[in-house]
Amino acid sequence: MRLFFLIFLMLFLKQESAIAWGFYAHARINYYAVFLLPPEMAVYYKKHLPFLEEHATDPDKRRYMVPEEGPRHYIDLDRYGSYPFSELPRKYDDAVNKFGEDSLKTHGMVPWQINIMLHRLTKAFREKNWSAVLKNSAEIGHYISDAHVPLHTSSNHNGQKTNQKGIHGFWESRVPELLAETNFDFFMGKAVYIKNPEEFIWERVLESAAAVDSVLLFEKKLTEDVPSYAKYSYEERKGILIKQYASGFTINYNKMLDDMVEKRMRTSIFSVASFWYTAWVNAGQPDLSGFLKSESSTIDMKIWEALNKAWQLGREMIGRGE
Repeated sequence: MRLFFLIFLMLFLKQESAIAWGFYAHARINYYAVFLLPPEMAVYYKKHLPFLEEHATDPDKRRYMVPEEGPRHYIDLDRYGSYPFSELPRKYDDAVNKFGEDSLKTHGMVPWQINIMLHRLTKAFREKNWSAVLKNSAEIGHYISDAHVPLHTSSNHNGQKTNQKGIHGFWESRVPELLAETNFDFFMGKAVYIKNPEEFIWERVLESAAAVDSVLLFEKKLTEDVPSYAKYSYEERKGILIKQYASGFTINYNKMLDDMVEKRMRTSIFSVASFWYTAWVNAGQPDLSGFLKSESSTIDMKIWEALNKAWQLGREMIGRGE
């Protein structure tokens, strides 16, 4: 029994530390984005809120099965010189011509993946393929949110180069899971039409890159200023006692960052809703009111079942972990 518990705990910890933004935050971002939509869209999206939340993490689960999935979640901009990384062309074809497709895939593809997903979502709206509308809405929300995470723009993605291993999950999982429900404000303006989606997402990516130094510096400074026993604590989670960043340490880190995590979540929510809205407008604003029920295809159901099975069994993530 003790051996079973230890194995389960190891798998639980591995999964919790490897997921971008954290399952909780990805689901919340998709959830709140729905309420920024115009009434013509909200009537459909609100009906399918559980789906949009549940499938917000499908791209992360796919990283346990599909080798090509990993690079779609990040871009190591520091591989291309210094801020604002003007050596890297913003258009994909130009970047391929300069650096080669293999190099781009090695160092991350998230801005271009979002553009691909926008085209897929627009096509689904245009064809009134409601199953594909929901699937692509949930998944583009994931990639957009990843682009708003500072450490998703750095090769030092988990503090491995600065002896800060674990900071990735600390910033994007521990902080929102501890503080979002009680401290974060997610009431904001409505979604807007994005005239130049490519330029828009690059601006968000560069905002993330500009915050990397603060994410790392403040954690290091706080670690130096507190006793070693004050950094971590053991807390019960889903009935299991796990080692976790202490609540006090997490709250102080959030203050030092001047609520950066909340601000990036808010911007993520606005961006996700605006991309959904943009895809709908570009597709000719199809009437959604008559399609409140969307049946998932048998193929989709089998894919989701396989994704969940791979993740729950604790398979090793293919490619770069977080």
